[in-house]
Amino acid sequence: MDIAMLGTGSVGRTLATKLVAAGHSVTMGARAAGGEAATAWVASLAGSGDPRAGTARQGTFADAAAFGEVIVNATSGAHALEALDRAGPAHLAGKIVIDVSNPLDFSRGFPPMLTVSNTDSLGEQIQRAFPDAHVVKTLNTVAAEVMVDPAGVPGGHTLFLCGNDPGSKAVVLALLGDLGWPSTDVLDLGDITACRGTEAYLLLWVRLFQATGTRLLNVRVVAA
Repeated sequence: MDIAMLGTGSVGRTLATKLVAAGHSVTMGARAAGGEAATAWVASLAGSGDPRAGTARQGTFADAAAFGEVIVNATSGAHALEALDRAGPAHLAGKIVIDVSNPLDFSRGFPPMLTVSNTDSLGEQIQRAFPDAHVVKTLNTVAAEVMVDPAGVPGGHTLFLCGNDPGSKAVVLALLGDLGWPSTDVLDLGDITACRGTEAYLLLWVRLFQATGTRLLNVRVVAA
């Protein structure tokens, strides 16, 4: 599958590398083509000797979105809407947008607050801004290392997803399988408004990180 990775930070690079290793073609998008982080990512794969490295490319947000059948928003929550706007509504229309970002506000230091909560969410804002896209929220409740290696956390544990379009969620579930997530560990929470809960969970995740001292953590949902 052709995948656009919007964002050149650690989350974007980690996900993009795993998706290339799983056999997908990935174009990493940034504000400008030839950016240092995206160029270094392409070069690192080229130097790895992996024959699939040739499927890794870089360009602008718009370049990536035009290329991708599926677009992954791995930008920071504060810049997600701007990045997707730069990608171009026409390049998002009819496509799946996987949103892994969180609306975290560090303006008052650590721990962060949320820029939006309770009656709205970043996932919903993205869906409203790009109504012709199929937004699916997932992976935002775990660290990048766990996103691509769930076995790094002992035992089975739960990943959430939500979105308005069942067909799009089925495609995303298959991609999560390529990242190592068994379908039995993925819990569909329903429509895009469920983002209000998964984004707010980050406030607890931060406290769990402080208490355990590791990013290799997650929770498991157990029901009677």
